[in-house]
Amino acid sequence: MSAVSTTNGTYLANLFNPQVVGDRIQKKLFDYVRFAPLARVYDNLEGRPGSTVTLPYYNSIGAATLVGEGQDIPISQLTESTVSVTISKYAKGVQITDEAVLSAYGDPIGEAVDQIAQSIAQAYDNAMLAAMGTSAAAGMTTAAAALTADGIASALTLFGEDIDGEKVILVNPAAYETIRKANGWIPGTEVAANMIIRGTVGMIHGCQVVVSNKLTTANCAYIVKPGALAIYNKRDILVETDRDIINKSTVITADRHAAVYVLDKTKLIKMPGQATT
Repeated sequence: MSAVSTTNGTYLANLFNPQVVGDRIQKKLFDYVRFAPLARVYDNLEGRPGSTVTLPYYNSIGAATLVGEGQDIPISQLTESTVSVTISKYAKGVQITDEAVLSAYGDPIGEAVDQIAQSIAQAYDNAMLAAMGTSAAAGMTTAAAALTADGIASALTLFGEDIDGEKVILVNPAAYETIRKANGWIPGTEVAANMIIRGTVGMIHGCQVVVSNKLTTANCAYIVKPGALAIYNKRDILVETDRDIINKSTVITADRHAAVYVLDKTKLIKMPGQATT
């Protein structure tokens, strides 16, 4: 019987190389963060001590006003404030038996990597929605109009002279059912080339419509411009593995430390709805 090659042989240690797995999760992660195109991503928190950091955001200059012929346009000063943001750890792990690695159909390690990346990505999306909700309670622009096509048109005027440009409206399925029946509805097939977020289902009054089950309040929506949110990463994905020698399995865990918050409230409008019962 020939000896097992120590050079070319395949071992569990090779399959579970934390650096290799970490690189795979890192590459997949932001592909899965659905709302990432609405956020600016910064890595300048890496190496800074503390679990709470003070970060800047811009104050709103308010809505534009009507200006008569020959009258001066009101000039506002762009000011900056700060907010204390807590660094959060987004983490997930899986446990795979040796039998699953060596005999299972398909690629269990690849599946584990994929699902860990998706899991952490979902946590980022949840954090961004939570940040928008918190911001709403702290002075974000809120529209009084109902979530209809006409209501969206009215809400957009709150952007004032900055009404142009790319915009996304995040809605739940019930709201989507309502607005897609409006006369101004443009189906997703016609905006595919200019899609900001994957899964965009259409456009209404210049807003690309994205449906999310994470919005649990009926007729609640957020109109968001890219750059409204920020993700400050404190550390890259850290992947670690450990062996359970009793049941012959390997545990893979991954985590990332980051702060998610609203960077620019002037790029964000909330359309409140009624709580579901």
